[in-house]
Amino acid sequence: MRPKYYTPNEVAVHNTLKDIWVSFLGKVYDLTPLCEKYEGSILLKPVVASAGKDISHWFDKKTNDIRTHVDPATKCVFPYSPHGRFVHIPPPSPRTDWANDFGRPWWKDEGYCIGILSKKTRMVKVINTLTSQEQIIEVCSEETMDEILQRYLKWNEHAASYTWKYEGANLDMNQTLEENGISDEDEEFYKLSMNDDEYLRAIHLYFNDDLTEA
Repeated sequence: MRPKYYTPNEVAVHNTLKDIWVSFLGKVYDLTPLCEKYEGSILLKPVVASAGKDISHWFDKKTNDIRTHVDPATKCVFPYSPHGRFVHIPPPSPRTDWANDFGRPWWKDEGYCIGILSKKTRMVKVINTLTSQEQIIEVCSEETMDEILQRYLKWNEHAASYTWKYEGANLDMNQTLEENGISDEDEEFYKLSMNDDEYLRAIHLYFNDDLTEA
């Protein structure tokens, strides 16, 4: 099954105690169930403080595990948590209130993973030729046109009943923007100090007769 891609902005809006997403090492995690399980614990504070953010700096990219450091006093290796000890991080010394029977630590539990963080997002202008409505939406560069269509449904619930075209040619809905010949011009816009909203290449939607049900 193809993974779902998310933009950093989509992750950022999930930033409350009752709705917490984070991203790290290229993946997106919904930690809401974890916070519900450990509600009231002081060990949640670093997690809650990082809600909606990317916390890749917490981890060693080579091991995909929490970064470690050598304690100068004991010369022992401990997890490195400069923002404070958090859920599933052991204490630096034996304690009666610490139990390690929780199973896999949350950062290794793929049950919390809900998708992939886009490596590069793009702004796309979609023009409905039937209504002349224009909409600029942020999409993931890895997404197919079908997945972009799903994003566009919030503005047009009948979007699947249109033929999607670029420069007069039908788009392959199973391919990405780049694969369809719609190159990413963000870097050029930046170099030329151009407003990309004004000069975005547009995708045109042409209405078909077989209107689908909402």
